[in-house]
Amino acid sequence: MTGSVKEAHPTAGRLAALLIDSSTEAISAAGGHAGGVYLRSRTPGLLRLAVLSGLPGPLFRPWWRMHVDRPFPVADAYRLGVQVILPNATETMRRYPQFAAGLPFHFGSLYVPVVNGSTTYGVLTVLRPAVADAAEVLSGRDRVVRLAQELGAALRVLEEQDADQVAWDGEPMYLRPPTASTSVGRVGRFAWDPSTAAITLDEDLHTLLGVPPSEFPGTAEAFADAVAPSDAHRILGTLRDTAAGRPPALPLYLRDTDGELRLLDLWNAYEPPAAPEVRGVVVAPGPAPTADSAADLLPDGVFCLDRLGLVVYANPRAAELLGHPRAELVGRDLWEAVPWLGRPDFEDHLRAALLAPDPVHFHLERPPTPEPEPNPPAQNTGPVAGDGQGQPATAGSDSEQPASVRDHDQPASAPGSEPPPEPSPQPSEPAPQPYEGDWLALSVYPGPDRLTCTVRPASGVADSPAARGDGEPAEVGGSPLAPLYRPIALAIALNEAVTVRQVSAVVMRELLPAFGGRRLAIYLLQDRHLYLEWETGFPKGFLSPFDGVGLETRLPGVETLTSGRPLFFDSMEQLTAAYPGIALDAAEGARAFLPLIASGRSVGSCILGFDRPRSFSTEERTVLTALAGLIAHAMEKAQRYESETALARGLQQVLLPRRLSAHPQLETTGRYLPGTAGMDVGGDWYDVVESGDGLALVIGDVQGHGVQAAATMGQLRSAVRAFALGDRSPDEVMSSTNHLLIDLDPGLFASCCYIRLDPATGLARAARAGHPPPLLRQADGRTRVLDLPGGVVLGVDPRARYPVTEFQVDPGAVLALYTDGLVERPGHDIDEGITALRVALAKAGAPARPGQRFLAGVADRLTATARHATDRPDDIALLLATRRGTSAAGAH
Repeated sequence: MTGSVKEAHPTAGRLAALLIDSSTEAISAAGGHAGGVYLRSRTPGLLRLAVLSGLPGPLFRPWWRMHVDRPFPVADAYRLGVQVILPNATETMRRYPQFAAGLPFHFGSLYVPVVNGSTTYGVLTVLRPAVADAAEVLSGRDRVVRLAQELGAALRVLEEQDADQVAWDGEPMYLRPPTASTSVGRVGRFAWDPSTAAITLDEDLHTLLGVPPSEFPGTAEAFADAVAPSDAHRILGTLRDTAAGRPPALPLYLRDTDGELRLLDLWNAYEPPAAPEVRGVVVAPGPAPTADSAADLLPDGVFCLDRLGLVVYANPRAAELLGHPRAELVGRDLWEAVPWLGRPDFEDHLRAALLAPDPVHFHLERPPTPEPEPNPPAQNTGPVAGDGQGQPATAGSDSEQPASVRDHDQPASAPGSEPPPEPSPQPSEPAPQPYEGDWLALSVYPGPDRLTCTVRPASGVADSPAARGDGEPAEVGGSPLAPLYRPIALAIALNEAVTVRQVSAVVMRELLPAFGGRRLAIYLLQDRHLYLEWETGFPKGFLSPFDGVGLETRLPGVETLTSGRPLFFDSMEQLTAAYPGIALDAAEGARAFLPLIASGRSVGSCILGFDRPRSFSTEERTVLTALAGLIAHAMEKAQRYESETALARGLQQVLLPRRLSAHPQLETTGRYLPGTAGMDVGGDWYDVVESGDGLALVIGDVQGHGVQAAATMGQLRSAVRAFALGDRSPDEVMSSTNHLLIDLDPGLFASCCYIRLDPATGLARAARAGHPPPLLRQADGRTRVLDLPGGVVLGVDPRARYPVTEFQVDPGAVLALYTDGLVERPGHDIDEGITALRVALAKAGAPARPGQRFLAGVADRLTATARHATDRPDDIALLLATRRGTSAAGAH
């Protein structure tokens, strides 16, 4: 068993076993040291990390979820159905700069989609040592591809048994990777059947425990007494929890009667439909205590972590320097045992050691022992202070709502947050005092199965901050400057944001974690007033009085903009001294007010808030000021985008028909959805035109986007209307429009479908110019794609011919015309989209009684998915028509 499920999961069982086995085998096959499986979730367009092997889960929380449209390798592998091989950091930075900015370490990675038929379930990932060329990864890649194919086939079988089972909406399972070295300790295995209460041991475990089979009664109580008598109750409780589907996340660290270390790991053996057995191993580490005894005598602190962040050893000196007795360190997660290590700079260094092979050396300031105190009340100062309670940080997420991002992406111990008070030291082993508040020098040496860390006082180290004499006061209760790759990540992410809301979300996601901030407010300038655009963490309604303040108001959020100077306040006392009577929302904290100025033009102001007093170093002030300039430029670009988009959308709405021509025996309805990608308007259109004694149904799509495409669309729509009003046949309308477009020579082509329908008889005559075929749903629900022979797109060949096809539209039948934006998806064949639309139309229903108007509801159902999508790469047009019976027509 390579690991345990952290908690009972609704999809545990066969699904969990498949994912665990595939991840473990993939890491071994590709020579990796970590990996996992991303699986689709029940939220459209969102992947979730289901299995994480070889890395601490909380440390990689920002990568737990991934939107499929993000510029990350996992998203590309899933969305495009392609394998992504990144042999080294250079190639990663070249192809995925935002991903590389978040994990700027020297490692390689491999991403293989898990596919069966036309269904993509997820992505199998492996992190491995970096190599110079992708060719060195190919042999391992082939084996991982086979594992992904086998996993896809197995998931298909599960899906056929329960369609809702193959999805993941919870936290990932944390696993230990396959052990790279051979253990010199002894291992024994056992199995416990909860239904009979019988426990069986293998021969090795009988030998390890010193209990012959003839003397072992086969009960759980006897087993617990043999393993660790002093912890028998703990063992029995864990057995019961595992039988209930709650195995321990980590092995139990126990001591036998002689004080020797023993490890106990438990898991469920899923064999449906029978009740799950409990299986486990007992490990006696062997000669390791000898090495531990030697390390106990070293003058420097030494502690070891496994690849999930569990402290497996600490010598007395390490316990002394970290401020916790050894009994509180060993067997616990590092962040749980030493809460003040949950800070961005330490976590970044630890990620580097876990992902790259080189040792990592750095310094940390150990905070003074905090006094127990209640949490301070929330604090707010309107444009004078920002105050964010969450710290979202997700690379695959682009949510624009602070709460939703924070719910999913804030680490359990948020970087930069105020650490909780450390537990009081035991009277028998008091926590040492000499080095409290001093700088510590840490080194982390990566190994295949564990990290070895050394720690010593840095007061005598030449390159320590204290020895350098930086002259900057140490901050109190805050986080030091995070690694400078955070500004790089902010710059890359800002470059991709196109709306004001997206820019604000990026600032919240990237800037707050980098500096340990907990609060954020962004104000934008309009007509010499500052209006609140974004807030995170403020009490509801607190900022309302400050929304729309004039530039003459004496507030720091205003004066930072009017003066062009950033303002920093190390404490709330400093803030109230500078601005007497200012409204505050807490008694303590720190604030930074940054002017948003782009190329000399005032844009607004940005306020960062911190929970505790802190100082801002010269380097921090410089970086924050520079980042404010980046934010200002991004905001100005976003405002320009939104203004131009509103103008373009208005132009397009003018060009689309305000109403459709009506007929007593025909009901029609249309829908148009603009694309969300880019700021250009599209060229899709639809129309219904009187043509002789019938009606012409028209839909078309001009190539490209932009004002030129919209203008060309308007010209074509007017031309088709004129030709239709002249009662020309469909082929004449197409040929005439084709010649007109060639004469106009806009450098664009267009597709079009033209159907002349006689509402009285139901006879339809159609011509098609490179456009997707229409659909026809009969009154009984049978739906088919109309196979209409067509000509080339308009505007290409002056000699093109457009054959006419006749078909019948019966009363109650629904005719559907659409553009390719409704049926095309990147990485998928358009025929799959047309098939999906045909199925949706068949399920859309028919009028419950004669004469009922129902097409509007059908149109809404057919466009519902596209309407709620956050990313529509193309415009969408839909036109529906249905014939009414004679009695219904008379009623209308």
